[in-house]
Amino acid sequence: MNRRRQEHHPRISPVVIFSLILAGVIGASGGVSYVYFKNRQIQTNREIDVVERRIEQHQLDIRTVQMRSDQILNLFSIRATLEKEGTDLIPIPAGVSEDILPAEPTAVADATTSL
Repeated sequence: MNRRRQEHHPRISPVVIFSLILAGVIGASGGVSYVYFKNRQIQTNREIDVVERRIEQHQLDIRTVQMRSDQILNLFSIRATLEKEGTDLIPIPAGVSEDILPAEPTAVADATTSL
């Protein structure tokens, strides 16, 4: 009985070994590529977050500049500053100034007109 067992050793075919090695290589390369693409995705998300924070900061800066310009251009603030500095400027009465409309645009020659 022992002789039969020793005589029939199940051999693994070289094709099976090659297939297992090939499957291992494919699995390993799939894992490496998954990790690479996942890291790129995380890196891209971080870059997007940085850009969004910069956009929010620029929007805040724009609002701050608009607020400051509104404060500086405030009519009452300008009058108070002029009085404080003791300038000779006086306010213009409402009826003295007149609105001037922009001039009408001149006609432009088109392609059908001959010069």
